[in-house]
Amino acid sequence: MDQTFFDRLAAQLPYLEVGRPFDAQAQQYAAYYGIDFSTEVQQHLGHIQVEDFTLAVQVWRPTTPRGTLIILHGYYDHMGLYRHLIRWALEQRLAVMAFDLPGHGLSSGERASIDCFLRYQQVLDGIIEQARLWQLPAPWHFLGQSTGGAILIDRLLHGEVPEQQGETILMAPLVRPKQWGVSQFSLKLLGGFIQQLNRRFTDNSTDQDFLDFIRQHDPLQPQVLPVAWVQALDKWIPHIEAAVPAAHRPLVVQGQADGTVDWQHNIKVLQEKFDSPDLFYLPEARHHLANETPVFRQRYLDWLGERLGY
Repeated sequence: MDQTFFDRLAAQLPYLEVGRPFDAQAQQYAAYYGIDFSTEVQQHLGHIQVEDFTLAVQVWRPTTPRGTLIILHGYYDHMGLYRHLIRWALEQRLAVMAFDLPGHGLSSGERASIDCFLRYQQVLDGIIEQARLWQLPAPWHFLGQSTGGAILIDRLLHGEVPEQQGETILMAPLVRPKQWGVSQFSLKLLGGFIQQLNRRFTDNSTDQDFLDFIRQHDPLQPQVLPVAWVQALDKWIPHIEAAVPAAHRPLVVQGQADGTVDWQHNIKVLQEKFDSPDLFYLPEARHHLANETPVFRQRYLDWLGERLGY
C-alpha cells in the first residue's frame, strides 16, 4: 500500500458522526494496520476540525461498554500503530477513541511539527468534546505514550479534567528527552539556519518485527525532525518543571532500558508534581511500550487491568 492511497484517504475523510458506516476505504486502511475490529464492534473513522487542524479520529464501540479508553500516541506515531492496546481495551469491554495528532498520520499539519505544545491542549479539548457528543461511556481513561503522555501531564497540571475522568495512564512519558543538554546546545547552533533534519530511526523496542515495519512498510512515518518541534519542546519543558503540584495520581509504566527519554529525571519530576504516582517498571523494556514484545506488554496490561478494575 503506497503513500498515494493514504493521501487520498486523508483528503476524503468524512466528518466523524454517529451512524456513518465504516466504508471499504476505511476498512482497507484499518486492515493494513491490524485495527479493523468492525466485525466485532461498531467502528467509525472520520475527521473533526480543531482550530486550524483537520484531525483524523477513530471510535470503536462494543455493544455493552463499561467505560472508554482515549489513546494519545507518541511522536512520529499515529493511531494505526496501537492495535495491541485497542484490542486489549475491547477485550475489557471498553469503548476506544483514538486520533492522529497534528502533523501525524491522517491529520493535517506540517509533518511531525508543532509551533507550540499548548496547541496539543486545544486538540485534547476538541477530542474531549467529541467524546461528550458521542456520549462515550464513563469512566474515561486516558492513555498517553511518550509525547501523548506529555500532553496528559500538562492537562493534569494546568488544565481542567472532565467529570467523566477515570485513570490517567502515562507510558514512557516525555518530560525531557535523553541527552537533552546536548540537544539544547545543538538547537542553539542550528536555530535560524536549518529548519529540519533527517530522521534517525532508533531501536526503541525489542520487537524486531515492529522496528522493521515502521522503517520499511509504514507510509505514514515522517522522515524528518523539524527544528520547530524541538524549539516548542524547549519552551514547554520549563512550563512543566516549574508547575505547581497537582492532587492527581497517574499510573506510570516505564521501561528501564528506555534510550529515548531521560526517564530517571522524568520519574523524579512526576513524583514531585503528583500525589505518589503509581509506578510499574519493566527492567528490560525500551521506549515504545505500546509495541514492545508480547511478554512485556502482557506484564503491564495485567497490572493496568488490576488498577482499572478489569
